[in-house]
Amino acid sequence: MEESLRILKPYLRGLPLVILAMIAGYLIMSQYLNYVTPKYESVTRLRLADTAEGVPNSSLYKDFDVFATKSKIAAEVEVLKSELLINKALDLLDFDIEIQRVGTMRSTELYNNSPFVVDIRSLESQLQDKVFDLYLHENRTYTLIHPDGFEYHAELGDTLEVAGGSMLISLNDPYLQTRNGIQVADHYQFKKLSRSKLVSQVKNALSVLPVDKDVAVIRLVFESPHPAKASRFPNKLANAYIEDYITYKSEAARMTVVFLDNQIKEVTRKLSKIELDIEAYRNQKNITNIHQETETRLREISQMKIQQTNLLMNLEAINELYEYIKSGSDNFAELAPNFEAFTDLLSTELIKKMKELRAEKRDLLLIFTPNEERVKIIDENLNDIYSYFIESVSNTRRNLEIKYENLSRDIQLVELQLVDYPEKERLLTILKREFEIYQESYNFLNEKKIEAEIAQAASTSFHRIIEQARIPESPFSPNYIILKIVAALLSGGSVMVIIFLIHTIKARVNDKLTIQTNSAVPVVASTPNLKNAEDLQKHFLHLVNQLEVKNLIQPKSILTVNAFGSDDGSEFHALHASEALSRQNRRVLLVDAGDKTGLSPLAAGEIHSLTEKFFVVHLVDTKYGFYTNDQIAALLKKLAGGFDCTIVSNELIGSQLSLQIMKASDTNLVVADSRLTPAKVIPRIDLFKEEFTIDEIYFILNRCGYNPNIVIEFANWVLNKTGLRKNKFDTPTYA
Repeated sequence: MEESLRILKPYLRGLPLVILAMIAGYLIMSQYLNYVTPKYESVTRLRLADTAEGVPNSSLYKDFDVFATKSKIAAEVEVLKSELLINKALDLLDFDIEIQRVGTMRSTELYNNSPFVVDIRSLESQLQDKVFDLYLHENRTYTLIHPDGFEYHAELGDTLEVAGGSMLISLNDPYLQTRNGIQVADHYQFKKLSRSKLVSQVKNALSVLPVDKDVAVIRLVFESPHPAKASRFPNKLANAYIEDYITYKSEAARMTVVFLDNQIKEVTRKLSKIELDIEAYRNQKNITNIHQETETRLREISQMKIQQTNLLMNLEAINELYEYIKSGSDNFAELAPNFEAFTDLLSTELIKKMKELRAEKRDLLLIFTPNEERVKIIDENLNDIYSYFIESVSNTRRNLEIKYENLSRDIQLVELQLVDYPEKERLLTILKREFEIYQESYNFLNEKKIEAEIAQAASTSFHRIIEQARIPESPFSPNYIILKIVAALLSGGSVMVIIFLIHTIKARVNDKLTIQTNSAVPVVASTPNLKNAEDLQKHFLHLVNQLEVKNLIQPKSILTVNAFGSDDGSEFHALHASEALSRQNRRVLLVDAGDKTGLSPLAAGEIHSLTEKFFVVHLVDTKYGFYTNDQIAALLKKLAGGFDCTIVSNELIGSQLSLQIMKASDTNLVVADSRLTPAKVIPRIDLFKEEFTIDEIYFILNRCGYNPNIVIEFANWVLNKTGLRKNKFDTPTYA
């Protein structure tokens, strides 16, 4: 804590100066800000279309590449800063004429607050961006100063022909009606800005910033000396951006419709050609439905093969029956053929008839002989049946063989028809595939054409202005409060730096720690800044007692008070220490070596009595300059012989007499003033002590803890220099 206070003391001394500097800086900045051109700022927020959500996510645009492209925020920022959009926005604004009211210290841009309107009818390019001076008069006339120095006089409302162009200057009546009593007659300046210059100014004043890299919202920030300009441009730029988007979208849709129309016509032509090719191929190959025809033929072949198999089975059975009958034709009645292969109704009836005749024959043979007429008739009938049956089997066999051969031939003919079916199917599939491709393309293109036509007809933008720029009520630059505070802080800080530099350069003693840091000689006492006589008496009575306790004041001893500077306080301490000792009923002699106190009216070496106990003598004489050390020592002993204590107010340390007196003294006190004594002289005491073998030497710190502010110190210095105030402690207080 003590160390912190020690560091802060110089700044506490200069606190009034710091405060004055801060006030001065604040006032200067306030005056400066009256002449600074303010800048206004306005913000428009624009939300970009996001294809991942909302209306753009509909199927109408999802498959349409022109509209489904995902916008990147960084790319849209660059689009908004492009000269193309800036030019479109400027086409909607009247920023090309810049009007200013000329003041003593600064010019103010008027824009729509101008009492007059300038209509540039024509102007050569070399006169653009050049200033025209205009002086309006009370009688509705004006004087125009051409950039080339030509002077023109005309009335308001008249077209003025000037070198390089023509213009019409008239009063702004709508504005003047809202501003009754406004002063119109004044000095103005205006200029016609070229588009390149205007675009450059706008780009420098425009900031396009994304709110966040993942948020599709962009801030359009525009700065201008006029609040109306600051609010109008970002709004117009946002509108121009949206209109450009709509125009681009509609134009892209229109071009897409034209392209799709051409493609549809081409696809329609190819589709018609493929249809004719398929029809010609079907006619050429007699194809109705190749899949049904193939299926019918295969089913027919299958059925015919089933029939062929059945015929083959019947034919084999008949052949077997035929061979069986043929081998047993001599005894036909005893045959038992397998009739599974010969199962027609007629055969069944014949067998039944033969069974009946044979049964009848057996009955007759029981009665008659085989030669009986009736038996013979039955045998003849049986033989007829046998012959008929054998002939029937033979005919059936031949019939089955013929059917089998015909069916086999028919199967071969049908199978031959299927040989070229794969080739027909392959070629027909190729034609159909090509037809389907063109048909799908035709359908797709028609769908996209409808979508593009809808998009062309829809004048809707998915970008939205979510916050319009408003006319700012106060400028953002300069920030009056911040600048005033900064000016005050800088002024105060500068003074503190100066205080630090002065404090570092001066490097005074300041406190005990400085002495203890720079010297091994101890500090035996400290004297504060004494404000009145009562405090002075108390302090020096305490001081002499303190010195006596420390055996620095002894009976018949010589105590010398020394200093490096004339204002360090050695005379002050010697005088009032002597006065305090005399107050203790001691005979005290004050030896004023340089007669700085001026208390002795007598000659050098003659003792003058101030009081009954307090005496003074001075040594101001050239003869003492020739005294040796021993002579000076003898002189001091002689003077001190009749007194209880002798205190010497020595000359400044370093002079011949001062060294001789210090050597001859019993005790030496060196007074170091906290405000005046340089810290660099403190180590010299150690050198004196070692070089001149002065053992009993000590420091006294004068004005310990005294930290006056600069204002008070300056005032005291002025009073002392002018003689308006004298040091009330320069004379004895007890006299």
